[in-house]
Amino acid sequence: MSNTQKQTVDMKLEVVVIPVSDVDRAKQFYVELGWRLDVDIAKDDQFRVVHFTPPGSQSSILFGKGVTTQEPGSAQGLHLIVSDIEAVRAALVERGIEVSEVFHDAGGLFHHAGEEGRVSGLQPARRSYGSFASFSDPDGNGWVFQEVTTRLPGRTDTPVTTFTSSLELAGALRRAAAAHGEHEKLSGQHDENWPDWYADYVVREQAGKPSPT
Repeated sequence: MSNTQKQTVDMKLEVVVIPVSDVDRAKQFYVELGWRLDVDIAKDDQFRVVHFTPPGSQSSILFGKGVTTQEPGSAQGLHLIVSDIEAVRAALVERGIEVSEVFHDAGGLFHHAGEEGRVSGLQPARRSYGSFASFSDPDGNGWVFQEVTTRLPGRTDTPVTTFTSSLELAGALRRAAAAHGEHEKLSGQHDENWPDWYADYVVREQAGKPSPT
């Protein structure tokens, strides 16, 4: 078997184990986040497994008792990808969750560790991958929201265009509308086939391809 063939074997990251000190407290926190509770099983007083999935995610988290030797709160930089960081932050604040202000990094697209180099507000051009907000669970395990609206080339493995929520689809349609407006300005003509243009834009955006002309 060639090296190329070996690299085609699927390896899907589906579960991340996070360390907590109080299982019931952590469970309540993730319920308040609005995440789906999949499993809560206790074999005995020394072993318990709790499993949650964030909305729209294909990966889940697992915590409990006897499931990890990591120190509680030591999981950091866990990223949640969102299409509208202001909307998701507002939704969590409304649920009573303490979330940082939206920020971007002073020196580049990706943020530094901790709070080094944080600049208040959205990434100035609101470039995809450039805007963040953070929060922590009761043990201090650190989560980061990252706004992604256009995938980099090669980041989408399937030709199928999918959306995990109406909010995500609405965001894609708003971006298509704005881009189409610029397209009409440049062409100087009203485009009667805008539904086809919108559809082409949305499919290209999700695949990380250039916008239609």
